[in-house]
Amino acid sequence: MRNVVKRAKRIVVKVGTSSLIYQDGGINLSSIDQLAFALTDLNNRGLEVILVSSGAIGVGMKKLHLQNRPETIPEQQAVAAIGQAELINIYNQRFSIYGQTIGQVLLTRDVTEYPESRQNVSNTLEQLLRMKIIPVVNENDTVAVDELDHLTKFGDNDQLSAIVTVVTDADLLIMLSDIDGFFSSDPLIEKQAKLFHEIHQVNADLYKVAGGQGSILGTGGMHSKLRAVERIFAAKKAMILANGKNPRILFDIIKGEEIGTLFVEDLKM
Repeated sequence: MRNVVKRAKRIVVKVGTSSLIYQDGGINLSSIDQLAFALTDLNNRGLEVILVSSGAIGVGMKKLHLQNRPETIPEQQAVAAIGQAELINIYNQRFSIYGQTIGQVLLTRDVTEYPESRQNVSNTLEQLLRMKIIPVVNENDTVAVDELDHLTKFGDNDQLSAIVTVVTDADLLIMLSDIDGFFSSDPLIEKQAKLFHEIHQVNADLYKVAGGQGSILGTGGMHSKLRAVERIFAAKKAMILANGKNPRILFDIIKGEEIGTLFVEDLKM
């Protein structure tokens, strides 16, 4: 089954806020540096790589010395605007060390709702990939508020990464999170929790197993990841959920090692 991973030529890597920001709110420069190194090396190997990055609000909170996430939408939009500028500066700095050029792409929900917008986004990403530039994608939080409003929970970057995978016809989505994969129960609570190495179907029972929302800095949770998997399955793609504490894990994933949870619907893949 891991052959689908080894055959992948175009890959979307989604990194969550927990992989970029320490629990105390500090920016994890070591993780960002390792991520830049790994993605640059994959690009040098001839793979096409797209990064979907969370972290704008987390970085903005650090920049503004905020201890708690703002509650109102305008406040969150302002913090996201500040954080996104700071985050892309950090990415530019770290990627440039390895001689890799990146391009920022901020998306709103109309990419899925309007064919013209979808085509424009596709054209931009395709051109960047042809130029061997790594696109760094995030939702435009100053315009799109779905992600910010936790009552809707539709616009989080788990969904965005799945949308980007479909729009770009990528072969594989690698979702780096703060957990080793999908478990039978919460591994932080139950020591007997079992890691599922492969999942071929998303159903009501699987949603029951999934936990709640993510960290105070992020917006995703296991439910959100399962909804992303449903998008991936509908497009006949594959996804891996793995721990992003050390982004160099990407090298082992690409080699087809049994890391994290592989979500693939077609058993013949």
